[in-house]
Amino acid sequence: MNQLTPLQLKEWTDRGHDFVLIDVREEWEHEAYSIGGLLMPMGEIPARLQEIPKDKEVVLYCEKGIRSVIAIQRLETFGFTNLINLSGGMRGWREAITN
Repeated sequence: MNQLTPLQLKEWTDRGHDFVLIDVREEWEHEAYSIGGLLMPMGEIPARLQEIPKDKEVVLYCEKGIRSVIAIQRLETFGFTNLINLSGGMRGWREAITN
């Protein structure tokens, strides 16, 4: 599974790298703290597959990087090969970027 560190993600964002960012947490988590992207809670993913592009890199994130790994594993069963996990999730982001 491909991984991206928070510092690498920040570099991608700063450079204007073309990718899609998806938050697989729940709405209340996204509202409390978010780095942006499309909110797609894990339970909604199967019904929203058409919203996830297959022709560009897609970075998924959650709070600790565990739910996003599970989401990627599930999406791979639908033929997705362009998925990247944000290692450490929002906790890793806050430690690396905002501290």
